[in-house]
Amino acid sequence: MFSADTFTFLRELQNHNRREWFEANKSRYEALVREPALDFIEAMAPALAKFAPQFRADARKMGGSLMRVYRDTRFARNKTPYKTNIGIQFRHTLGKDVHAPGFYVHIADDEEGCFFAAGCWRPEADALWKIRQAVADKPEKWLAVRDDKKFTRHWTLGGDSLQRPPRGFAADHVAIDDLRRKDFIALASLSAEEVTTRDFAKLAGRRFAETAPLMSFLCGALGVAY
Repeated sequence: MFSADTFTFLRELQNHNRREWFEANKSRYEALVREPALDFIEAMAPALAKFAPQFRADARKMGGSLMRVYRDTRFARNKTPYKTNIGIQFRHTLGKDVHAPGFYVHIADDEEGCFFAAGCWRPEADALWKIRQAVADKPEKWLAVRDDKKFTRHWTLGGDSLQRPPRGFAADHVAIDDLRRKDFIALASLSAEEVTTRDFAKLAGRRFAETAPLMSFLCGALGVAY
């Protein structure tokens, strides 16, 4: 699994974000980042099967749950070639086709640090409208999900919001603050110490299971199975 050396590597990559340095240290990347990440993903499969069977723990080296280390710099101001965090996503079986919700693990040694996330980040216009409509049509159900004590013990809703109510939704709606959301994501704190424990996959499974009502609501809004 991950170790203190994983964070040392990420910190060094921040300071030496160049192709020459990465190529010279690629064996360290494999041993300290990719291999433990794939082990973690594989360990998550049984947990997801219990509470979120429509979501995949894909332990392939390329194209699976582990996000690419290479940055897309074509339209970015930051031209450094490598991501300095580990991103792991557990996508719905229908994936990007319907912009379904997902689970996410972020591991970094920078200001953002480490965290868990669950939900829909920047859904496209049609998916966002469907989620907002579900909130507007069933506010009691939404508020019960949002304010559930088991959920709020570790999770908070985050992301960006509009300044004004979205078109077509009443400004005095009981859930107007949530209807203004552009992201429907929840975040939970995570420490480097927790990442490096042997039970990290068990912890991730417990945390993600706490979001089951939220994820079920979002999937229902988008018309996909949870």
